Amino acid sequence: MAGESKFIEYIDDALEKSKETELSRLFFTYQGIPYPVTMCTSETFQALDAFEARSDDIVIASYPKCGSNWILHIVSELIFAASKKKYTCPEFPVLECGDTEKYQRMKLFPSPRILTTHLHYDKLPQSVFKEKVKILVIFRNPKDTAVSFFHFHNDVPDIPSYASWDEFFRQFIKGQVSWGSYFDFAINWNKYIDDENVKFILYEDLKENLVAGIKQISEFLGFSLTDEQIQAISDQSTFQAMRENSQETHGAIGPFLFRKGEVGDWKNLFNETQNQEMDERFKECLAGTSLGGKLKYESHCLA
Repeated sequence: MAGESKFIEYIDDALEKSKETELSRLFFTYQGIPYPVTMCTSETFQALDAFEARSDDIVIASYPKCGSNWILHIVSELIFAASKKKYTCPEFPVLECGDTEKYQRMKLFPSPRILTTHLHYDKLPQSVFKEKVKILVIFRNPKDTAVSFFHFHNDVPDIPSYASWDEFFRQFIKGQVSWGSYFDFAINWNKYIDDENVKFILYEDLKENLVAGIKQISEFLGFSLTDEQIQAISDQSTFQAMRENSQETHGAIGPFLFRKGEVGDWKNLFNETQNQEMDERFKECLAGTSLGGKLKYESHCLA
């Protein structure tokens, strides 16, 4: 990913703010959803309403810790393969993070722009829908997502930690974590799973067959690439390759962003009561839905 220095600069600044922030004061609520005070402000959200999208923008939407940095890298490489222009992003790529002047500066960026976000579909700026922007949505099973989120909080120096996995799990189930409830996010996006401008990608499917996943993404975005080009992008976009380069691309936080990437890592932390609680929540929120089927919960989350 190009534009690494801005990414690293922004993250370093957020980590510096986190040093002085207790966990109990980490969140503020905007339109019913908790966000981290170290990365978001209500003023930036208000400015985001007037964001001017372009028809050739590419949005990557995900709940935190579901693989957005991985997809950002893949899409950047697809752009480079198709245009021979190295993708650069002079701003931190998460649309809702940054200062209020960010969106004015983004008007000067060359196309195509890649915009990542952890927002619900209906909280995106209206210009995204007006311009019929293509949206890639990356999902990961909720158990591995929760475990990855916990490790991110408790392994990264300076980010407020939870007292235990049990404490984090309680907050995750209640949706009292950064960007709110996984299940609320999933329910919201499920409504748009058949939209022609929306493409859902499953983290576990990418792990199983990265070449096929990259080909799907490429076709959805309208790139005409050869099998050889797709294979080359796949070779440099494996989770292991991303992890090996993570300190260079994402700074000190890189190894924590690309920690393990394993499917089924949840089995190392979940107890039987937590398993049952998550299974019940999944059944209550997503059983019988298109997204619920796509997540292959029985394969990935039932011990």
